[in-house]
Amino acid sequence: MRVAVDSTKCDGYGTCFDVCPSVFQQDDWGYASTANFGTVPTEDEQKARRAISLCAESAIREIS
Repeated sequence: MRVAVDSTKCDGYGTCFDVCPSVFQQDDWGYASTANFGTVPTEDEQKARRAISLCAESAIREIS
C-alpha cells in the first residue's frame, strides 16, 4: 500500500501524523507529507486507512 498527500488541500490539522506517524510527517510549514515515498508498512495499513478517513480536507489518498 502507498499513500499520497495533496499539499494543495492539506490545512495542517495534523490528524494523520498523530494517527500514523510512521507514514505521515509534518513538513517545515506544519503541513502533512509522507515518509518513505508514501510506502506504508504492512503493520501500519489499518492506521494509514484511518488517517485517510479522518482527514478533514480529504487531502490523503491511497495510490497503487
